[in-house]
Amino acid sequence: MTTGLARRQTPEELELVKKKAELSAMESELSQRELELATLQAELHVFERRYLRIVGVRYAELDDLEAQIAERLARQRPKDDETRQQAAAARAKADESAQATGGVKDEKPATDFTPSEDLKKLYRETALRIHPDLTTDEKERARRNQIMAEANRAYEEGNEAKLRAILDEWESSPDTVKGEGTAAELVRVIRKIHQVQHRLAEIGDQIAQLKASELSQLKSKVEEAAKEGRDLLREMADCLDSELADAKKQLSKSPVDPS
Repeated sequence: MTTGLARRQTPEELELVKKKAELSAMESELSQRELELATLQAELHVFERRYLRIVGVRYAELDDLEAQIAERLARQRPKDDETRQQAAAARAKADESAQATGGVKDEKPATDFTPSEDLKKLYRETALRIHPDLTTDEKERARRNQIMAEANRAYEEGNEAKLRAILDEWESSPDTVKGEGTAAELVRVIRKIHQVQHRLAEIGDQIAQLKASELSQLKSKVEEAAKEGRDLLREMADCLDSELADAKKQLSKSPVDPS
């Protein structure tokens, strides 16, 4: 019978254990923050489509009417450079509005983005496994970026089956099995920690920028109005309908173009 003392861990091994625990906690935080960002982006996307369908199309129609009025006036004053420039600017604005709202008028009304708890949990798990900042290899990072983009689309669409399939395919991939020595693994873990820290800072900036955007601020106003029983987008649409009626009258009363 032989006895012996357990091998004492080297300083590198002890540091690796410490850094792995630190990385694990940061990875959990990262997956949660990625979920928050993806959810905010999806909510704003749905709201933007709703805004364009109710309000944006009216702005586009009004811009087109105002461009027609300006163009008619320019034709009546062919030698007036300022009038021609105003007409050209009005038409450019109308074209831009039309492009922004193209096809949205015929869309079905979008429902609010309300992901289930199961979908959010699945997304967090996917981000925890696949996130690009969890690798130090640039080729692998590019591959993960592509897969996460697919995961983000599936999440925004509320497609739990697709998201599950992405995660299952990743988990069964032979590329996820790697063997590493202590020294190399310690360097990789330290670099991963740095990458995760960088990504967390990026997410914080992105979320702050999204929340400070005009679209997000309008969404907040719409939600506050809804608490008071008001439909702010409908109120905006009603005001625009009045302006549209005035613009149509002005266009119909404009002098006929000289022949």
